[in-house]
Amino acid sequence: MKVNQVELVISAVKPEQYPSEGFPEFALAGRSNVGKSSFINKMINRKSMARTSSKPGKTQTLNFYKIEESIYFVDVPGYGYAKVSKTEREAWGKMIEKYFTTREGLLAVLLIVDLRHPPTADDVMMYDFLKHYDLPCIVIATKADKIPRGKWDKHKKVVKETLNLDARDEVVVFSSETGLGKDHVWNILLNFSKR
Repeated sequence: MKVNQVELVISAVKPEQYPSEGFPEFALAGRSNVGKSSFINKMINRKSMARTSSKPGKTQTLNFYKIEESIYFVDVPGYGYAKVSKTEREAWGKMIEKYFTTREGLLAVLLIVDLRHPPTADDVMMYDFLKHYDLPCIVIATKADKIPRGKWDKHKKVVKETLNLDARDEVVVFSSETGLGKDHVWNILLNFSKR
């Protein structure tokens, strides 16, 4: 998909703030600093629409990015970051859970993991949560440019096995540096939007 129009519509903390157009939504979940913002920027052809930071825990709201007046990417706070207070973490957890379990326009969750390393216990917990609520999940294994191409399949297998991936869920090897996997992800999302 060629992206010309993108806007950050709102950084929401409660359901009454969510956009109401009824466009299909795709949420992006992943541990802090896994590269969600870089993934969004690559997908929408922008250098810094989604703010990247070397400091984990930067995203603290649900950020709704409207793309081409037709779909939303919803960036949710990263999980697994220890330096925010327990109270803050619990508040984020409740906000994310409410969004995931009650939002009608949410078609699928893109679970961003780092291809270089096995998914963390937090990644496994997030995947199990999505399965529990029967939410379709697309696993995006990013940072592929940091691994020799010949090792991608081996690393992909580790991701599938660690998450105990459901047969209908896919792992897409992705690189925010080179754009590898970008067209494939757009095809998956557009197919979801047509259902």
